[in-house]
Amino acid sequence: MCLIVFDWRPGSDTPLRLAANRDETHARPTQALGTWPDAPTLVGGRDLRAGGTWLAASQTGRLAAVTNVRNAHAAAPSSPPSRGALPYRALTHEAPLAWLETLATSEAQAYDWFNLLYCDGVTLVHVHHGPTGTTLTRVSPGVHGLSNATLDTPWPKVIRARDGFEHALTQTPWQALALDTMHDTRSAPTSDLPDTGVGMDMESFLAPIFIRGQRYGTRATTLVEWRSASIELQESRFGPNGVPHGNHRHSLTLADATQA
Repeated sequence: MCLIVFDWRPGSDTPLRLAANRDETHARPTQALGTWPDAPTLVGGRDLRAGGTWLAASQTGRLAAVTNVRNAHAAAPSSPPSRGALPYRALTHEAPLAWLETLATSEAQAYDWFNLLYCDGVTLVHVHHGPTGTTLTRVSPGVHGLSNATLDTPWPKVIRARDGFEHALTQTPWQALALDTMHDTRSAPTSDLPDTGVGMDMESFLAPIFIRGQRYGTRATTLVEWRSASIELQESRFGPNGVPHGNHRHSLTLADATQA
């Protein structure tokens, strides 16, 4: 997952609304949004090579998502574990907030650079692990954007996606306009792009909100609306050069709601 924008409103009827694009090589095997057969309380897409996920939710009232941090100027650990395991750990750990503290203080060092978002409907936590260190932050209410740097880093695609998403939230329903925002293929002037060490040609290729490529690009767009009794998820999938590959929806009834 390489671009996430979200509106965090704890205490409201819809504490979290979110839109995210997952960018990945098209050859990497992937399971579409759905219930996991070996973990039936989880709903999300799944990486079939390493077994993890970029974004998933749990019937217990949790949501987690991960993005890579792009910085080719600094050396990363050799043979690190898959970052897709991090959302799964957050969703299934018996004490997730305590585990996130441990992740930030020690366990993150084993992984390549990443951003991890975790939400339980009351608290939203961001763990950033990059070349300059590892931090854990409790996210403040409001609209935020996250790509391959840290939270709210003003890359052109983050600004454009965050502004478009904020406008979409003024509409009812908000999802159609949010999808339009997340499928924006415009690049940005070279002078506005970050220098992450991959060269300006690659920076330009990665600059759009929605990346179209033959070998690498946006594989899925996921929308999430967290309600008092459910988490609503929808996923649009794409193949090489942005060709649509289908849509999935899932309404995840929260365990507390079924017990009420």
